[in-house]
Amino acid sequence: MSRAAEAIMEEFKDIVLAYGQSDEYSFVFKKNTNVYNRRASKLATNVVSLFASSFVYYWPRYFGTQMMQYPPAFDSRTVLYPSDKNLRDYLSWRQADCHINNLYNTCFWKLIHEKGLTPAESQERLKGTMSSDKNELLFKEFEINYNNLSAVHRKGTILLRAKNDQINGDLDLGLQLIPSGSSTARGGQSAKSQRVVSNLRAGKNSRPNIDRLHIDLIGDQFWTDFPEILDPPKR
Repeated sequence: MSRAAEAIMEEFKDIVLAYGQSDEYSFVFKKNTNVYNRRASKLATNVVSLFASSFVYYWPRYFGTQMMQYPPAFDSRTVLYPSDKNLRDYLSWRQADCHINNLYNTCFWKLIHEKGLTPAESQERLKGTMSSDKNELLFKEFEINYNNLSAVHRKGTILLRAKNDQINGDLDLGLQLIPSGSSTARGGQSAKSQRVVSNLRAGKNSRPNIDRLHIDLIGDQFWTDFPEILDPPKR
């Protein structure tokens, strides 16, 4: 999923940030982008078609000779948010959804694989529970501190262009395109201290340098560490 999203960012230079979790990715365009003359239908169809083809194209790199059981399909929509706050709220909502789903799924499958419950029994056991209840279940019954689980599953993936690949220093945001609905399946530390640089370049200068981050973007720290996203340098 993340490699397919990187392919989108390589093709569409006006994308300044992407966020992915589960079977979806959200792409944030510059506020003043003029790609396809800002036609929503052209943005949606071209981005989602390239995403789907890239997903198939890069599949063998990660799964070897394991064949797909059926062709993947994604839907998409284009949303124009009126303010930076709306954009931050949307991205926060997506990461909160990642937390909620991963916490539930971790409990659900632990009950099945290690306690021998059926899927129906596991679902019934978790019915009506709050996040605190699920955290307590993991800790008491499986000796798991949820905060110690993989950050990519708890927080999802943020894709950012590396500093030397920023688009003329112009990082105005606003227009966002969200491909989602794959048919294949459904921290408090400083962002800069956790910055992870992707090393998937086909050639030395053949691809822009895109960082993969598995960090919190709900709080203010992320936006403090990367102020140029919402407040681009004046030219």
